[in-house]
Amino acid sequence: MAIRNVVQMGDDVLRQKCFPVEAFDESLWKLLDDLKDTVKKEEGAGLAAPQVGVLRRAVVVDVEEGFFEFINPRIVSQKGEQCGWEGCLSVRGKHGVVSRPMKVKLVYQDREGKENTLVAKGFFARAICHELDHLDGVLYIDKAQVIEKD
Repeated sequence: MAIRNVVQMGDDVLRQKCFPVEAFDESLWKLLDDLKDTVKKEEGAGLAAPQVGVLRRAVVVDVEEGFFEFINPRIVSQKGEQCGWEGCLSVRGKHGVVSRPMKVKLVYQDREGKENTLVAKGFFARAICHELDHLDGVLYIDKAQVIEKD
């Protein structure tokens, strides 16, 4: 396990669409472990593989509900709306107000490749949506209604 450098806005990797994970092996597990170590060190709510320069559809989310790993995730339904402030480990020194669903249903694979379903609400749903956007090259600043510098 290792702490990885978090790629910053302006790096082309953050604007690329990620490839599906096909091999559920030790290299994936190391990436997931490194993402966990890095997000904890940075005190973030989540981290996506492209934020450490890896174009794979893998994210981790660390919220009040617990620590989660999502491989090849996709939102299959969403309800409601919430607006709130977001920041990003790849966009240092700024925060913005973003509209997100209040509730999402997510289908994903775990580190062993097993498919799972999860329903998330509130901040948990916001964190999932934020991280999944990274997998398609979208940053929160693309959706923000207001952006402020710290």
